[in-house]
This record gives sequence, structure tokens and C-alpha cells, in this order.
Amino acid sequence: MRMRPRVGRRLVRTAAVGGAAYMVGSHAATKSAEQQQQEADQNAQIADLQQQQAAMGQAQPAPPQYVAPQYAPAPPAEPAPAAASAPSDAAVPTRDPLEALKQLGELKAAGVLTDEEFAAKKAELLKQI
Repeated sequence: MRMRPRVGRRLVRTAAVGGAAYMVGSHAATKSAEQQQQEADQNAQIADLQQQQAAMGQAQPAPPQYVAPQYAPAPPAEPAPAAASAPSDAAVPTRDPLEALKQLGELKAAGVLTDEEFAAKKAELLKQI
């Protein structure tokens, strides 16, 4: 006796695959139709808004342009007394030259200062010590 393959299983499998493919295609077609309808609705809304804006633009004048206010020049300031213009030693905060040298070295190491800038500032700070 020879065994015949079962035809029913193959037929069911083929039907299941075909049915799934049909459902996917049907869903895609429905979704595509919905998207097209939504786009058409949006285009109609945009066209309506453009018509409204065009109608309003003809009826209303353009808004005024901004013009910067003109200010009168300030009167010249009175010269300050000579004693007040010279800074006193107590008013100027002194900075520790050694701390400034450390910060200067960090700036040079970070690449912020060139060798020439570093040497010039270092010479100024060393004069203060």
C-alpha cells in the first residue's frame, strides 16, 4: 500500500496564507483611501483659509510698520573732580599674583592663550611679586 499525502492540509494552509494576504491588502487599501480622504479635507480647509485671508486682505489695510523712536542726545556729563577719578589703593581689589599665575598656566594648558600672551602676562604678574 502506498501512502498518499494528505491534500486537505495543503489546501487549508494555502487558504490560510491566501486569506491573510487578502486581509493585509484590503486593510492597506482601506487605509490608503482614508489617508486620501483626510488629505483632500485638509486641502479644502487650506483653500478656504486662503480665500478668507485674501478677502480680509482686500478689506483691511496693511498693519503699520514699526518705526524706531528717535531719542535726543544726552547732555554732556559734568567732569568729575580729579580726586574722585583717581582710583585709591583701598578701592581696587588686589589679586594674589601666585593664584593668577596658576590660572594663567591652566589657560595656557587648555590652549586658550598663546605662548606670547602667556609670557607677557606672566612678566606683568612677576613684577607684582
